[in-house]
Amino acid sequence: MSDTTADAVAPAINRGAISACVILAVIMQALDTTIANVALPYIQGSVSASADQINWVLTSYIVAAAIMTPPSGFLAARFGRKRVLLIAIAGFVTASVLCGLAQSLTQIVGFRLLQGFFGAALVPLSQGILLDIYSVEERGSAMAMFGVSVMVGPVLGPVIGGWLTDHFSWRWVFYINVPIGILAFVGISSFVQETKINAGSRLDWLGFGLLSVSIGALQMMLDRGQQLDWFSSGEIIIETIIFVSCFYMLLVHTFTRDKTFINPRLFLDRNFAVSMLFIFVIGVTYLASLALMTPYLQSLMGYPVITAGIVMGPRGLGTMVCMVIVGRLINKVDTRLLLFAGLAITAWAMYDMTGWTPDVSQWTIVYVGFVQGAGLGFLFVPLTTMAFATLPADMRGDGTGLYNLSRNIGSSVGIAVVSALLVQNVQINHAELMTHVTPFNHAFDNPAAAGLSPWTAAGRAALDQMITLQSTVIAYANDFKLLMLMSIAVMPLCLLLRKPGTSKNDDDELALVME
Repeated sequence: MSDTTADAVAPAINRGAISACVILAVIMQALDTTIANVALPYIQGSVSASADQINWVLTSYIVAAAIMTPPSGFLAARFGRKRVLLIAIAGFVTASVLCGLAQSLTQIVGFRLLQGFFGAALVPLSQGILLDIYSVEERGSAMAMFGVSVMVGPVLGPVIGGWLTDHFSWRWVFYINVPIGILAFVGISSFVQETKINAGSRLDWLGFGLLSVSIGALQMMLDRGQQLDWFSSGEIIIETIIFVSCFYMLLVHTFTRDKTFINPRLFLDRNFAVSMLFIFVIGVTYLASLALMTPYLQSLMGYPVITAGIVMGPRGLGTMVCMVIVGRLINKVDTRLLLFAGLAITAWAMYDMTGWTPDVSQWTIVYVGFVQGAGLGFLFVPLTTMAFATLPADMRGDGTGLYNLSRNIGSSVGIAVVSALLVQNVQINHAELMTHVTPFNHAFDNPAAAGLSPWTAAGRAALDQMITLQSTVIAYANDFKLLMLMSIAVMPLCLLLRKPGTSKNDDDELALVME
């Protein structure tokens, strides 16, 4: 946070204008986390990408945001928060336009990287501004408003993305950022005051570089592994070696040097260390399931893009509703019980999804999505409260960056893994089901199966189409089962968390909820 303190509260009129402008910036960044999901099949056809390649459009954005989130505080201290925020907005809008103009997979992935690079600073710096302009007594309400703005993305993203794609083209899911970005830029330029610049601020560039390269190599390995047959490919082996080497050097550097990019003392706090694993799993289960739902609804069930967006919208609505409820319960109920309830709700939603077929009703999709979103609502605020409840005040800044980094890495890794497993399991299931298509299977003697005869070309084509459909349904069920098991596996970790004591700084702890 800047040198400006909450005691220097902005005038009411300016405070309202500043709040509106920074929330616009937050909404713009949050929208782009999910708005492209429903447009993926259209982008895939436009840039001639395979099913696993097209998810790079999602993961490239998340990876770039993950890498650039931790140094956002340093950049604000070194160059001024207002200046960095304006550059971030301008760069984000420019990258959005370039994404809309992209003509190939390479171009759109590159521009999405640029989008994530600039967008990473929008949320933490906007949060810092809100904390500065509101008094201590008003920060709880300010952070609730901030939290809702962050969650507007999952709610409106699929709906707006579906409507724009259906009525215009997929390119408009990126062009929509232009008017929002212009309003935020003009407002922040007019109303936000610049912070003091600390010319002596230094960043551990070696640690930052090692972390960035290791994350990039890991993501490349996961994204391209399925396409290149994993470790039979020299490229995958090289990327694995780079990831392992850089991560090892990062660990050595972190634990043998002073004032490193990652503060190793953070992991001495049990609550924070356990919460890092929790938020990683949450990142995996939430955004990975969103990435799976889009092709499921549009490819398997044949939903129009706008319908797919509408039925996915209640997921974010469930999160918002339960965040409000949990905000009222958090000081009355053991936080660990709220976490356990959130994991149980999420696991149940995933369990229900393992039984889905292309005949599942819209109502089932809507209410299960709402329930899954509700599970996240029960996890988000309590987990952040637990993570920072026992962390020393002077370490919270570093902890916030690392905590959100873990969530972003979980999201990108989760999307890559479930996408690779989906493609692989479709092939495996197809091969296994085909073993039953033999001249000795008397099921084909049934007159009702006349159109599926393995003796005619038309019958074989129909059989292959049916088996491919069934293989794909089973592969999706396997992915949902994996996400369910991950939610169940971390439940025992609730027992390792220490119950936070009541403190006059509770508002400050809750203020660290979002990025």
